[in-house]
Amino acid sequence: MTDIMGFCDPRFTAVREALAALLGKDDVGASAAVHLDGEPVADLWGGYADAERSVGWERDTLVGVNSTTKNMVALCALILADRGELDLSAPVAAYWPEFAAAGKENVLVRHVLSHTAGLPDLSGPTAVEELYDWDGVTAGLAAQAPEWEPGTAAGYHALTFGFLVGEIVRRITGRGIGEFFAEEVAKPLGADFHIGISAGHDHRVAPLIPPPSLTDEYVADAPPGPDGTRRETTGVAIRVKDANSVAWRRARIPAVNGYGNARSVALVQSVLANRGSAGGVRLLSPQGCEPAWQEVFRGDDRVLRTPMAWTMGFGRFGNTFGWGGWGGSLVVNDPGSRLTVAYVMNRMIDRGRQEDNRGMEIVMAAYSGLR
Repeated sequence: MTDIMGFCDPRFTAVREALAALLGKDDVGASAAVHLDGEPVADLWGGYADAERSVGWERDTLVGVNSTTKNMVALCALILADRGELDLSAPVAAYWPEFAAAGKENVLVRHVLSHTAGLPDLSGPTAVEELYDWDGVTAGLAAQAPEWEPGTAAGYHALTFGFLVGEIVRRITGRGIGEFFAEEVAKPLGADFHIGISAGHDHRVAPLIPPPSLTDEYVADAPPGPDGTRRETTGVAIRVKDANSVAWRRARIPAVNGYGNARSVALVQSVLANRGSAGGVRLLSPQGCEPAWQEVFRGDDRVLRTPMAWTMGFGRFGNTFGWGGWGGSLVVNDPGSRLTVAYVMNRMIDRGRQEDNRGMEIVMAAYSGLR
């Protein structure tokens, strides 16, 4: 069994055992964390930060968590809504006037947060480098026509989610979403999570490792539907080598380029599971958390090609909400139990080739500690 570092309340020993089992099987390096009532009860890590297994995964190792970043972006929007600066039922154009073009005058903020805005793909960029141009991407989204009548259908907004929510935040606050998150969320909580990351942290970043038998040319894609087929897109193809590049780290792609570990992901998200506060720091009111688990849409997702329930920024699964990232990272919040569970790793799994239950194994182990 792989040595596991960190601490664990005796009730949650199963989480330590589950992480050790994963590191002995599919994982190279990983971390897992559990927060209960806004306080840490498990903070664990182990394995290696590199594919060669020559550099240990340390307490402060960071890794790109891909779409798990969306949970952080959604929290920023809910904070602004709780402060009365953002109306979730208002048209996006109320904050971003140019967005009303091409029939989008009735796209509401809640449509954007719930993946029902009809803008699942970027119509302009075809190369990863074009994603680094914030003004160009958001101008393109403002001019783009929706694929369906907003609010009537859902389709996972894999890349567009971060640009759309991020531009709304920028129009309201004058700050980029990464800056807003750093100042209004990470700093008060003391959370080591970053949307985009500066050069000073590069030495702590563990590169993502492609799934077994694949190379760093492995491309991000929507998971296959029940029939095994995938949705065809003509947008930007993002490879593992892109997500590991310095340019990607410095960019602002807030749907997907967040960096953290399980400790920081669980800390930030536990605010929502614990009615607005964590570690004695309050970021929003108990009422302000409720949109995170209140269902906005239920039905077949046109991109994911599976039945989904979407809230204001999160996937809803029974009494829990949260979301995961390309390759395997995951965070789950249970407001009824005031429980948050996070799992972050560096070796990816391609769900088209291999079932990936790693994050859920950590989640189920955490639930065993509540019995």
